[in-house]
Amino acid sequence: MTERPLEVQVVQPETNVPLRLYGLGTVEARVLSRVGFEVGAALISLSADAGDTVTKGQALATLHPAEQEARVARARAAVAANIASQSRAEASVQRALAVLNEREAANRRQKELARQDIASIQRAEEAQRDEDVARADVALARADLAVIAAQAEDAAGALRLEETLLAHHRLIAPYDAIVVARHAEPGTVVKAGDPIFTLIDPTTIWIQAYIDEERAGQLALGQPGTIRLRSQPTAEFHGTVTRIGLESDRVNEERRVWLTCADCPAEMYLGEQAEARILTGTRDRALMVPEMAITGFDGHRGTVWVVQDGRLQRADLTFGARDDLGRAEVTGGLPDGAQIVAQPAKGADEGRRARIGGSP
Repeated sequence: MTERPLEVQVVQPETNVPLRLYGLGTVEARVLSRVGFEVGAALISLSADAGDTVTKGQALATLHPAEQEARVARARAAVAANIASQSRAEASVQRALAVLNEREAANRRQKELARQDIASIQRAEEAQRDEDVARADVALARADLAVIAAQAEDAAGALRLEETLLAHHRLIAPYDAIVVARHAEPGTVVKAGDPIFTLIDPTTIWIQAYIDEERAGQLALGQPGTIRLRSQPTAEFHGTVTRIGLESDRVNEERRVWLTCADCPAEMYLGEQAEARILTGTRDRALMVPEMAITGFDGHRGTVWVVQDGRLQRADLTFGARDDLGRAEVTGGLPDGAQIVAQPAKGADEGRRARIGGSP
């Protein structure tokens, strides 16, 4: 019984062999936002719910505005008061200029009379002093006006700040989106930054898949792939590799890739399980050996059983690309005339006679 020929199946050359990588992943959105208010207050209304489609600029929710409206009114009053102060300061400048003009004229007259010995030198000195005082009053009035003008800018800035904070009491959609989740209800007192809605941009739906690091070296941007959704197992959709992760998972030893889908359904559900098969290349002719038939396989080299001259032998081969069917491409080391055993048979031994059966 141990000497009878052992029937084995051998690997046959194939043509037009597609090389694909298999990845399991989920449906995700590239643009996903958890939006909330930049200020805190009580929610008084929400105008959207999960599943709604919203447009950019649409109001989604409103906070109680009474306190902030009072701050805005106070800031506006400060601006109005500053405008009045500025008008008064401008009038003071004009008055000081008029006084200065009068004192300058009086000083010129006194100087002329002093030259003609009509007026005393003391009167001329007093006129000069009055002119100097009037000029100083003009400088002081202008300085007061400059201070009030600066205060006007400060008051205007404070008003803009309060009005901006008031505008922040309305939550606005930042882009055309779908509401994935609603996290609060009217009456809730929220803090700044608390998420109120989770939004996604429906045009950025893609598939995130995980590829074994051993096979990830074949990945490249732009490679086509097929996608199957768990909710539609009989349908096959087409995608393209858009992004390859720069960091692998250190625990699972997998690399993340993202595929955009060209013909996926209009309604996609985040987190749904999806399978991706990425086409990395095609071989015109290749020998594809099941990995289960290779012993000591390190991703590049391994040992297989071969049939040569009607007997079983061990052969060390080198391998290249692998596909999603668990097969590796033979790239070298195969003896002339030898055929690779596709599935090790029980009782296989070096030199034992073998008879080639059907295809695996």
